[in-house]
Amino acid sequence: MYQKQKLHQLTASALFAAAIAGTTAFVLHIPLPTGGYIHLGDALIYLAACLLPLPCAAAAAAIGAGLADLLTAPMWVLPTLVIKTLLVLPFARREEHILCRRNVAAVALAGLFSPAAYALAGCVLAGTMSAFLPQFLGTLLQGAGSGAVFLAAAPALDGVRLKERVGRSLS
Repeated sequence: MYQKQKLHQLTASALFAAAIAGTTAFVLHIPLPTGGYIHLGDALIYLAACLLPLPCAAAAAAIGAGLADLLTAPMWVLPTLVIKTLLVLPFARREEHILCRRNVAAVALAGLFSPAAYALAGCVLAGTMSAFLPQFLGTLLQGAGSGAVFLAAAPALDGVRLKERVGRSLS
């Protein structure tokens, strides 16, 4: 039984990584004049964090978003690997529903953490602190969009008991 569970976790993690990469790099990929782009990949990262064990969610987030950056903006791969790994930490997998107080708070926290972290990384990449505000504002807009999509989809996913269905094979 243990081997089957590990195989399901690995498969789900790989599917999430692929979906995150594709969604981030290609689906509703809107470049920003300040650099970066708007995408909905973070909504899938939040969902992975709610459904997968923490190491699997962190790997799916880092690999998926890192691959998207490798395809679209390679200079961001290393910051993305760190930022997206940390992004999954505040989400609750053990809750009965995807939409719960902790995950709503996690969306808000992620919506502030990610822009701040990318803005700091942008300052390092640009070699100047003047890169902070444009990078922060662009990423804040992207994070708000992903958060809104996640929060809008969560009731429907709870309605079809996604956590219960997925949880049986992953736990």
